[in-house]
Amino acid sequence: RFSVLPALSLRDGIIHCSIVEGSFCTESFMRFITQLLDHMQPFPTPNSVIVMDNCRIHKHPDILDLIHS
Repeated sequence: RFSVLPALSLRDGIIHCSIVEGSFCTESFMRFITQLLDHMQPFPTPNSVIVMDNCRIHKHPDILDLIHS
C-alpha cells in the first residue's frame, strides 16, 4: 500500500508530490512540507497559502512552526 500526497496550485497545477509506502507520519509529512516550501512564495503572491484539513499530523507544532516561518 502506498500513500500519495500532491500539492495543488490553482495557477500551476501540481507543484509538488510525495509518495510513501504505507501512511504518512509526522516525519514524512515534515519532509513533504519542507520540500513544498521551496515552491511557495510570500503572501499575498501566487502559491503563498497552504490549506490543510484537520488531520492530526497537520497540527504538529514543528510543522506549524515550519510553515509559519
